[in-house]
Amino acid sequence: MDLFKVGDKVIYPNQGLGVVEDIQKEDYFGERIKIYHLRLLSNDTLVLVPSSNAEEIGIRKPISAKSVVDILDFMKYGDIDITMNWKGRYKEHINLMKSGLLLDMAFVLKSLFYLNLIKPLSFREKKMMEKAKELLVSEISEVASLPSSEIEHKVFENLSLCFKDVNPQIDS
Repeated sequence: MDLFKVGDKVIYPNQGLGVVEDIQKEDYFGERIKIYHLRLLSNDTLVLVPSSNAEEIGIRKPISAKSVVDILDFMKYGDIDITMNWKGRYKEHINLMKSGLLLDMAFVLKSLFYLNLIKPLSFREKKMMEKAKELLVSEISEVASLPSSEIEHKVFENLSLCFKDVNPQIDS
């Protein structure tokens, strides 16, 4: 069974939105396999993925419109449990980013947003927060057919509401 067809929009874990440009059968070590030609929209890179590996890699279709509401609600409501040990937290966040699941990206962004309110983030965590935001905003923007700037504003508005009672640290 084919997971995708030419023209499908897909999410490539930790890379973001892409489009299936072509599907070809190619000989590989004497075996005929189907290869997806994916164009990553963030950097215009062409990636070739054997169809048999697509699921294992975590390539998936974008979330549904209903899931957008769930993600935005997650950003707005509820507590977040953060490991204060930098090494353990960073490793956990790396694994979540690799999953490619939008809820995992939302968790990483929400965790790092909160952490940034109470203490300075490391350079790596700042970069990870930016990447999680980029992946989250680009997918929601595509699904909701709204500009990225509008989605980014909504995400940070919801995060600010969630943590409105947190006293932010002041850099001097």
